[in-house]
Amino acid sequence: MNVVESSAWLSYFAGDANAGVFSKAIEDTEKLIVPSMTITEVFKCILRQRDEDVALEAIAHMEQGKVISLDSELAVNAAQYGVDHKLPLADSIIYATAPKHDALI
Repeated sequence: MNVVESSAWLSYFAGDANAGVFSKAIEDTEKLIVPSMTITEVFKCILRQRDEDVALEAIAHMEQGKVISLDSELAVNAAQYGVDHKLPLADSIIYATAPKHDALI
């Protein structure tokens, strides 16, 4: 299982120089875990830079993986990871999603 961080999704959608690094994990939808926080971050960024239709297309692609919603257990784990590793809130939620689903980041 694989978790892809928001900036990696944005790189992939932009087709920039790093997109190829992330394409294998993103395109293997059978093993793809998508924290709902990444949907929030990616949608917001693409909406700001492009428009709603492009943002919705990106989210549709992300939803081909298994979307994991933030529940209370994941929220508590994310808070602990955030404190332990000095992570911002969104990153701690994404980071906490991986071990809960035996995934690699």
